[in-house]
Amino acid sequence: MEIKKVQEILNKVSDEIIANKDYLTDLDRSIGDADHGVNMAKGFGFAKEAIEGEFSDYKSLFMKISMTLISKVGGASGPLYGTFFMKFAQELNNIEDLNREVLNKAFQSGVEGVKQRGKANLLDKTMVDVLEPVADALNEGKSYKEIIELAKEKMEKTSEYKANKGRASYVGERSIGHIDPGAASSYLMIKTAFGELND
Repeated sequence: MEIKKVQEILNKVSDEIIANKDYLTDLDRSIGDADHGVNMAKGFGFAKEAIEGEFSDYKSLFMKISMTLISKVGGASGPLYGTFFMKFAQELNNIEDLNREVLNKAFQSGVEGVKQRGKANLLDKTMVDVLEPVADALNEGKSYKEIIELAKEKMEKTSEYKANKGRASYVGERSIGHIDPGAASSYLMIKTAFGELND
């Protein structure tokens, strides 16, 4: 996959997050600070600008997004998504073709980075509830279509959990019945990015 194609996909991911600003904010209003959508839309707006130029390699492209999100997105989302893209980028050293094998490994590293940074595990009602099953499905060789469906299912499943991490954990049992905003934004990214890829 050419770098230009990757830039196009990342632009579409950014557009999807920006378009869903109100939806993500509404989710966060129920169990958080009601700022997830605003922060994410702002950060990915800056990310779009940051990757407008020419990039000579994949690593520098993903590192640019990482640094932009860390510096521009408020709340926990910036450091977490920034860490995902940073760990993803670190697997792209001297990579000339971003193929499925490379993608799988980079995605796995990104998820591990998020788990370490956020100290979150499965069933804690966070983005990890979407990202980790997706990483596993990639490594199992599932199709991108199957993975998108899985991500949606895992996002919706977070409504059944009690939040153990982040601001949502403050409301305890009242967090049950609400989709986690981070899981939702993760799903939107996966749906958009993987929807552009061919098996």
